[in-house]
Amino acid sequence: MSASGSLSVDLSGATAVVTGSTRGIGRAITERLLAAGAQVIGLQRGTTAIGPGHRCIGVDLSDPAARGQAVRQVLAEDQVDILVNNAGINLRHPFEDFPLEEFSQVMNVNLEAVVQLTQELGRPMLERGQGRIINIASMLSFFGGLDASAYAASKGAVGQFTKSVANEWAGRGVAVNAVAPGYVATELNVSLREDTARNGEILGRIPAGRWGRAEDIAGAVLFLTSEGADYMHGAVVPVDGGYLGR
Repeated sequence: MSASGSLSVDLSGATAVVTGSTRGIGRAITERLLAAGAQVIGLQRGTTAIGPGHRCIGVDLSDPAARGQAVRQVLAEDQVDILVNNAGINLRHPFEDFPLEEFSQVMNVNLEAVVQLTQELGRPMLERGQGRIINIASMLSFFGGLDASAYAASKGAVGQFTKSVANEWAGRGVAVNAVAPGYVATELNVSLREDTARNGEILGRIPAGRWGRAEDIAGAVLFLTSEGADYMHGAVVPVDGGYLGR
């Protein structure tokens, strides 16, 4: 630990790909990886970097062809050591009224993009016998939530996908794990925080007594890139202020 209490990890010389790298949790992860010395390539619609060592490739993560083109562009120029599948969307409807097109949209971005990027960026890691892949799961990997059937389905699948791929790749030098954020104060959860009754219910169940910060998730991701996580494979790590243990 550093004097400030943050985890000290040296990622000098490493290159990381982070989806959704300029907002919310993704931005905090990017900042933490940059501070540890890594170069970070962001994959998202916007192309404005947040600082030195960070560059962005504009891509529609809902488009399989665009995802493939972005991967080819990355691999033509860089060796990717770390992949963080962070980008996600949440569309809310009571399930009986959930438009199937929107359900598919959530599954496409939250699951299918994770699958494709893990496969295509993971292959060179397997060839080298070294790499770290961290997927961002959710509390809804463990329970259902309300009016969020598509998001819960996608994040439950991310958790099981993480475990399954880890079973195949752990003995080949590539560690695949996931971080499951609890209730984090980001743009994705504005409606929940503004709902006085629901916000009170959530805070009442969090032993830590507060919503999470994006930096809390970034710290867990950084740990999973470190030597301290060398024996971690297929873990879905809750970072939730104690919510699941309540």
